[in-house]
Amino acid sequence: MNLTLLPDLLLAGMLIGLAWAALSSDDLRRGVVLFIAFGLLLAIVWARLLAPDLALAEAAIGAGLSGALLLVALRDGSGGDKRAAKRSRLNRWLIDLFVLVMTCLIGWVLWLTIYAEPVERLAQLANAMLDRSGVSNPVTAVLLNYRAYDTLLELVVVLAAVLGVLVVGQERRGYREAGPVFYGLVHWLVPLLIVTAGYLLWVGAHAPGGAFQAGATLAAAGIVLRLAGYDAAGLPDGRLLRWLLVAGTGVFLLLGLGMIVSGGRFLQYPEAWSGSLILVIEVAATASIAAALVLAYRGGRTDGWLLMDNKDKSREVSS
Repeated sequence: MNLTLLPDLLLAGMLIGLAWAALSSDDLRRGVVLFIAFGLLLAIVWARLLAPDLALAEAAIGAGLSGALLLVALRDGSGGDKRAAKRSRLNRWLIDLFVLVMTCLIGWVLWLTIYAEPVERLAQLANAMLDRSGVSNPVTAVLLNYRAYDTLLELVVVLAAVLGVLVVGQERRGYREAGPVFYGLVHWLVPLLIVTAGYLLWVGAHAPGGAFQAGATLAAAGIVLRLAGYDAAGLPDGRLLRWLLVAGTGVFLLLGLGMIVSGGRFLQYPEAWSGSLILVIEVAATASIAAALVLAYRGGRTDGWLLMDNKDKSREVSS
C-alpha cells in the first residue's frame, strides 16, 4: 500500500465519522459543534486537494458563519429542545444507512476517477483562455467571466435569502456588553478581519480569494461586533443598508446591460476592460454578501429599517 495515501485515508475516515456523529447526536448543541468541526476538517480536505479558494469559502461560510447561525438559532429556541432532539432507533438506523451509502458512492466515484481514461478537462480549456479573461486566477476567471451567469444567480439567491429573513419580523435580541478581555480582543480582531477581507478581495484576481471569501470575512467582523454588544454590528441604517444589499446584484446587472447597449452580449466584457469590470463587480458583491450575512445573523429587520419606513410614510401623508 502506498504510504502517501495514509493521510488522505485518515482525513476521509475522520470526515465520515464527524458527519455520522453530527447527524446522530441526541444533543442539538453537540450536533452543531460537530457540524462546525466537520466544516473545518472539510476545509483541510479542500486544501489537500489543492483547492484553496474552496477551502477558504468552506472555513468562512460552511463552518464559521453557518455554525454561528445554528448556535444563535439554538439560543432563541424553546426550552424543550433536548426532548425534541431525541431520535428513535429507526431514525438512527436510517442515518447510519445514509452515511454508508454515501461512503460507497464516494468511493465508487473516486475509483472511476482514478482509473478513467485521460480526457480533455475543463481546467485545461479555462487556462487556455486565461489571458483574455482579465485576471490570472483561473477560479476568478471561471466565476466572473466564463460562467458569470451562475455567479449572478448566486448573488440573487443570497439577496432572496436575506429578504426572507427580513420578512420574518424584528431582529432577535442582542448580547450584553463585552467584558474587558473580550472587549480588548474585539479591538484588534475586527480591524484584522477588515484588512484580511480587503486583501482577499484584491488578491482574488491572481491568487486564491475573491468576493465570497472577502464578504464572509467582513461579515465575521460584524458578527464579532454583535457578540461584543454592538447591536448594529457595523452595519449602516436605513437607505444605505438597502443599497448595500442590492449593490452586488445591481452592479452585475447594470454592467451586463451596458455590454448589450455598447453592441456586445450580456456579461461579455471587452478584453481591454475585463479586469477593471471584474474588480468593480467583486467590490460590490463583497459589500452585499457581508451585509446579507450579518443581517441573517441579526435575524430580522433592524430598527433603522423600520424608522426609514415610518419616515417614508410620513412624507407620503404630508404630500
